[in-house]
Amino acid sequence: MAQSINKSIRGLTHDQLKQQAKHLRASLAATGTVINHARSLELLAHQYGYKNWNVLHAAIGNRQPPHSGAPVGLGDHVEGRYLNQPFAGEVIGVAKMGGDRFRVTFDFDEPVDVVTFDSFSAYRKRVTCTVDARGMTAEKTSDGQPHMQIRLS
Repeated sequence: MAQSINKSIRGLTHDQLKQQAKHLRASLAATGTVINHARSLELLAHQYGYKNWNVLHAAIGNRQPPHSGAPVGLGDHVEGRYLNQPFAGEVIGVAKMGGDRFRVTFDFDEPVDVVTFDSFSAYRKRVTCTVDARGMTAEKTSDGQPHMQIRLS
């Protein structure tokens, strides 16, 4: 089973974690303990509760840096509406598409029934869509509502 993202690393990028490892290495060197960069990465991973740097690296994934303009980040737990149905779920993928558009993949906590007819249902658990910086799709349903609306705080 995959390890979920530790809340203390939410929002951090690979570069920020590597910078922390560099500072850790320098601090230890100042006290007479010399370690190489690889060891400082391993120690940093342990500080965040991960088995090693590779596991921490995988947990961070392809997170967009904070200045990317993306409305959500990898690992965020979000709520909103998908095809006019409420949802809550985790962001499991974020990719910049160009301009202020982002392809975001969600893993809903509970499957969402996207059919409004009483005679049948169609449930979705994992959804990918393209949203703008406001967390909304350009595509709209027949009643004019965006397909996806992420509630941004």
